[in-house]
Amino acid sequence: LNLKKESEISLASIIGLLTSLLMATGTYFYGNQVRGILTEKNTELLESYLMIFSGIFITYVIFSLHEVINKSRTGTLIKLKQKLNKKVFDFSLFSMIVFLILREGFEIALFTASTSLFSVFIQNFIGLMLGFFVASILGLMTFFAYIKFSISKIFRFTEYMIIVLGAALIQNGITELLEHNFDINLSKILSIPLNFLPHKSTVIGHMLKSFLGISREFSFSKLAIMGVYFLIVYLLFLKKKRSQININPK
Repeated sequence: LNLKKESEISLASIIGLLTSLLMATGTYFYGNQVRGILTEKNTELLESYLMIFSGIFITYVIFSLHEVINKSRTGTLIKLKQKLNKKVFDFSLFSMIVFLILREGFEIALFTASTSLFSVFIQNFIGLMLGFFVASILGLMTFFAYIKFSISKIFRFTEYMIIVLGAALIQNGITELLEHNFDINLSKILSIPLNFLPHKSTVIGHMLKSFLGISREFSFSKLAIMGVYFLIVYLLFLKKKRSQININPK
């Protein structure tokens, strides 16, 4: 192949992107088939466990896998810069770009597997496309923010938002698990009425409940679950990370 570097990089990026989309789409399709096997009785139980798992998994990805991935990317970018100076087609450069994008797509497929079991295929697919569109816009905004603001502050803000998401997932999962299997309603234990919030059946209300863990039926017991999650994350990851920064200041 006698391709220019711009074409080579673009082609590799497109292949990686399409493969990632196919992986997520395949996950949704598989979930649609499994949904016919699941009974109504154990669906709530499975959904609860999957939400709890997702909350743990997303924290692990952010603080463990991404640390390794970022180190790998640092070396990768150096190699890419060296290879860009060459004019011949390089398969290692081509495959490297494909797998860098594919690796992110694999994380997306794993993380969204839980939601695919409880929605129809077309809803999942439309949501995937909308998510891709919004992610593209956010990517551009991040790029321009990188030019004007410190990238470390942007990463820190993103990190905190993901921690909140993880806490919301675990809190929602535990709430559903206790309610459907042990008949324990956490909303009634030291309740905090937030009647000014939209109902969870609305789009905004559903997003607040899913991403922030708050709803009209909030309570101190739910807040305690999220608080314990924040404490564990701080002790296991954030405190260690800050100690390393203090020991090895830039």
